[in-house]
Amino acid sequence: MTETGGRGWARRAGLAGAVLGVAAAAVAAGVAVERLTVHREVRHRARLALDAAGPYGSLRGTPGRATADDGTELHYETDEPDGGAAPGTPTVVFSHGYCLAQDVWHFQRAALRGLEPTASPDAPRPPALRAVYWDQRGHGRSGRGRAGETVTIDRLGHDLKAVLDAAVPAGPVVLVGHSMGGMTVMALAALYPEYVAGRVAAVVLLGTSAGGLTEVTYGLPAAGARALKRLAPGVLRTLATRADLVERGRKATADLFTGLIKRYSFGTRDVDPGVARFAERLIESVPVDVVADFYPAFAEHDKTAALAVFGAGRPALILTGDRDLLTPREHSEVMAEALPHAELVVVEGAGHLVMLERPELVNDRLAGLLTRTIHSHEHTAPPERGDRNRGRSEGS
Repeated sequence: MTETGGRGWARRAGLAGAVLGVAAAAVAAGVAVERLTVHREVRHRARLALDAAGPYGSLRGTPGRATADDGTELHYETDEPDGGAAPGTPTVVFSHGYCLAQDVWHFQRAALRGLEPTASPDAPRPPALRAVYWDQRGHGRSGRGRAGETVTIDRLGHDLKAVLDAAVPAGPVVLVGHSMGGMTVMALAALYPEYVAGRVAAVVLLGTSAGGLTEVTYGLPAAGARALKRLAPGVLRTLATRADLVERGRKATADLFTGLIKRYSFGTRDVDPGVARFAERLIESVPVDVVADFYPAFAEHDKTAALAVFGAGRPALILTGDRDLLTPREHSEVMAEALPHAELVVVEGAGHLVMLERPELVNDRLAGLLTRTIHSHEHTAPPERGDRNRGRSEGS
């Protein structure tokens, strides 16, 4: 490396450190205390034990491949109920969020297989339905697009359509999306409104946003949030050119990484350690250059108008945690205003990964929507409008 190149890298690394320092400030004190009380090697062994013992992400279905219109291969898996799904019942299609994978739906997948309990005895059991889980491009088992190509939310909407065409060529579908996956669902509506009108029986949007993400502070002071947003795109591009170095750095700073994930994934420190470690594994599995390719899309995302495509009385559920720092509850409230027949559920004490943090509650709300959808949807036309509870808060 030349001296000039070395100084340039040092300056970029300095910016990276500044951004990471801002984001880490909220958790640094807790990490410092932990380092004083628990030996690093002990924590490393504990992580390995959680990896070995945790069942999370172990459920597999029948694999399939869809090909996007740019040639990227997209991996999906299908779960069929015993004896097959009843004719005319919808297929539920799950779209995961940024830096995750289809395995993040572990608890919902288990519930639809009849393996998970409900939060209360009176809650409806999830009906036996066909379900499809897929990995967004660059995530999980899916292929990647062209190297260095920025990924847009519209691109993800086209990808979802390719998965639907391959995995659910006929019959009604229920679309479930979390975070970036919810944005993907909205992009599908904007790009393919006729498909939604003819095929989509219901929609579920978890911890997501229709736009305005440039205003999110991530729980940081205003100055820190502004600095993060200004520096992050360039820093990520720089780090993407040193992916090997960054991946080694992740391992060296595992304690700080764990603290950041807990803060921005969950609303409480009391989350099950196995679940927290599972979320950490999902996030750390996404290469930094993929993170960089996707990041700019969120500033440009605006799909509020597309929500109207899900109108006409289709069952709809908007669910969020009231401690979500990435897609705050106000974003769900805005979506509910644009989709006034939707049921809005705010989960008290929950963060961004609400389906992992409060799985029984999420499963109950999903089961209720699926039951209503089956009862009201006898063909692929939109169902009749029904009563909905709006603005409900759910506790633990």
